Amino acid sequence: MSDTRPTTRDGSASARIAEAVRRAILAGDYQPGERIVQEELSERYGGSRIPVREALRQLESEGLVRLVANTGAWVQSLTMAQCSEVYQTRERLEPLLLRHSAEYLTDDVIQTLQGLATQMEQSSDIEEFLELDRQFHFQTYQAEGTYVLRDLVTRLWNTTQPYRRAYTGLVDHEHMRIFHDDHHMLVSALRDGDLELAEQVVAIHIRRTRVNLERHPEIFPQPDPNQE
Repeated sequence: MSDTRPTTRDGSASARIAEAVRRAILAGDYQPGERIVQEELSERYGGSRIPVREALRQLESEGLVRLVANTGAWVQSLTMAQCSEVYQTRERLEPLLLRHSAEYLTDDVIQTLQGLATQMEQSSDIEEFLELDRQFHFQTYQAEGTYVLRDLVTRLWNTTQPYRRAYTGLVDHEHMRIFHDDHHMLVSALRDGDLELAEQVVAIHIRRTRVNLERHPEIFPQPDPNQE
């Protein structure tokens, strides 16, 4: 099926396709290591191979897709060691991004954070929780003037999304309560203007997830031979 809309050019078509595939990957419609067939994307979303390739290159830059020359595209897949490294990196980068964002965290933003924290606490749906959790944390990362930091943090979040989903499905009530407490502590620290405490809460929050993920090696697939 070709894209017959007269106003659509390759640039806008690639952005449209990238957005659709991005949403599908983050929602778990594609699994880690699953091959993405370019012809199927052209058929499903409309457009020639050129905007599809551009869309996949964009998603590769965001950490969602891995492209192999003359072979194809796959959803990004991590081993447990790679995922642990990503989380260790996040432990150090996200408190820094929070500090860069401090001046943008107005009373209205903090009120939004409080609402999101409450919604997460009341939610029993994994997909809803994951979406609210992502909204919550990126509300705290408001810095627009960073050169690479915000984009890098976004990429790191993207690469770990499937494993956050799998892990969230295994978390018991007690561990989930601790996560909710972390969110409320972060909101409280930001409301009080205690940036040092807020940074500590973020780092500990990420570290706790990493440690718990490492206790569940069954979440992670065997290494993909195409990565070797």
